[in-house]
Amino acid sequence: MNKLLKEHLVVAQNASGRNMNVPLYRFVGEKPGPKVYIQSSIHGAEVQGNVVIYQLIQWLKTLPICGEVLLVPNCNPVGTNIKAGEYTLGRFDPVNGTNWNRGYYYDDAFIHEFAQSIDDEESTESIKSRFRQKMKQQLQARLSETWGIGLAQHLNLKLQQLAFDADYVLDLHNGPVSTRHIYVPEYAKASASLFNIPHVIFMPNVFSGALDEATFCPWWLLTDLVSSKRQQPIDFAVEAFTLEMGSQEVISFQNGEYDAKSILTYLTAKGCLPESSTLPEQMSRKAVTLNNYKTLFTQQGGIVEYIAKPGDIVKKGGVLARVLNVDNLDTDRATTDILAPCDLVAILHFPSASVLSGTQLYKCFTEYFELQ
Repeated sequence: MNKLLKEHLVVAQNASGRNMNVPLYRFVGEKPGPKVYIQSSIHGAEVQGNVVIYQLIQWLKTLPICGEVLLVPNCNPVGTNIKAGEYTLGRFDPVNGTNWNRGYYYDDAFIHEFAQSIDDEESTESIKSRFRQKMKQQLQARLSETWGIGLAQHLNLKLQQLAFDADYVLDLHNGPVSTRHIYVPEYAKASASLFNIPHVIFMPNVFSGALDEATFCPWWLLTDLVSSKRQQPIDFAVEAFTLEMGSQEVISFQNGEYDAKSILTYLTAKGCLPESSTLPEQMSRKAVTLNNYKTLFTQQGGIVEYIAKPGDIVKKGGVLARVLNVDNLDTDRATTDILAPCDLVAILHFPSASVLSGTQLYKCFTEYFELQ
């Protein structure tokens, strides 16, 4: 039977000086195996991942685990509690405007320096262990900066300390009004079909501050450096993904169960769960490279009807949205159609009907292809 350990991690203090805690649910199996890290709600309004983690806990209480699974729901209690009326404004640190998902640590020079310390005889497991130890020392040094660091970065580094111990890292998110999609590092393409997610974005080895990149970019670069040095491939078997599971500000226990099973199919394939647990669905999966995941900005403000729904395929010239201009209700310029600039798949759109010019109205797949 799996052992369930529950503890709390202090990630911040409020203005009254009281600690703000994050719950940690750690399942430890009786057999050795990989380590898994799953967190949710780094952006305060993206709450569906908490339901997914709840459903995962119900399954992991009964399924025999090989290795360890660490679940961190509601990992940003500050963001969750930033409300304006009925809306959660939990995407940015309210003090300095930093995106809560852009303060993780990455240092290209540190990885190059570490790679030079590896001799030709050192085992893969020894390299992984030493790299994790050195990386966590780097993270602790950042947290202990004499001049301090911002709230968002402090939270990110505390979480990254937990995540960098894992072989498989899943960061659970939601879009504004969105269909399911997943960010996958290009070297892990084969894993894209292990999730029951129909839209896939392949990521290059470029760090932009997010948790998945803070996990896979160091290992990816280290893999390339060591493979080149030894003139033979090496595989550290570390993967990380951002899973976008529908829209923010809403939860669904039914959808949460579906997404939990999707994650279980991945964990089964990676040897964390028995092979009989669950298998991925046969489904159409459309994919793009990151440079073909495009944002459509509005050229005018107004009141918008979103005609293309998340997941819809729209041909070039098809109507994505219709804008109403209240200053021209008595003329033929009262409405304007926003047309698709090319064949695309609508993935998500802005949550409000009232938009300013320059708003990120839609995010879309272009030049997409079917995964085999």
